[in-house]
Amino acid sequence: MFHWYRLVGGASEGSRVFERTGVVAAVVPAAPERAVVNAVLYGDAGGLETAYDELAAAYRDIGAKWTVWVPPGDDAAARLLESRGHVLDAQPMAMAHDLDGVERPTRQALPDWTAQGAIADVGPLNDRAYTFGTDSFSRALRTLPDGAAHVYVARHDGRPAGCLLMLDHDGNTEVQMVAVVPEARGSGIAGKLLRHALADAVGRGNETSTLIATPLGHPVYERVGFRPVDRVSMWELRPAPPSPRT
Repeated sequence: MFHWYRLVGGASEGSRVFERTGVVAAVVPAAPERAVVNAVLYGDAGGLETAYDELAAAYRDIGAKWTVWVPPGDDAAARLLESRGHVLDAQPMAMAHDLDGVERPTRQALPDWTAQGAIADVGPLNDRAYTFGTDSFSRALRTLPDGAAHVYVARHDGRPAGCLLMLDHDGNTEVQMVAVVPEARGSGIAGKLLRHALADAVGRGNETSTLIATPLGHPVYERVGFRPVDRVSMWELRPAPPSPRT
């Protein structure tokens, strides 16, 4: 995830990576309403506390909602964030997959897919798949460096209908931005596309895969072979509403 947020911090106009000792954050003015892209990772609670005021100022400058990913059992960080006004927004499941024995689907199972998809499809597909009612992912994810991610896109009735990104790092491949548009759900697109992506990841020498699962995605990933590891916590801070005019 540190690798992913460094990429997010350069994926749109004006975005940047905030990095201090043990702390990495993406600051994304193109989508200030989306906390999952304006997000912070850290190594220990002490480092987070040291960087906190500077982090808060960076997000305040762009009027952003922002979240801090807190690993299981880090009560010190949770107390710090709660004292600064953050609220526990979600606790998605971290999942992992040992890639021994991964099998690729048959060609007939998913006839129209590519591992050389366009990053321009990924944001819009996620915007359509999740009911936020904005184009925030499209604004936040405009470009990635060449070779930074493997972009998988599946088509349904000739149109892009599902996608995911695979990011290789130190023998692990991280799954990000999985989405299937509502009208194409129920045909197993996400699972089949992910199986193709995992088979390719093995071919590139990866031994494991990891992801963070929403409740909607959790059963899909279990069927593919991912196992639950533990829940991580998202502590969100929402900007104060503007003061009324007098």
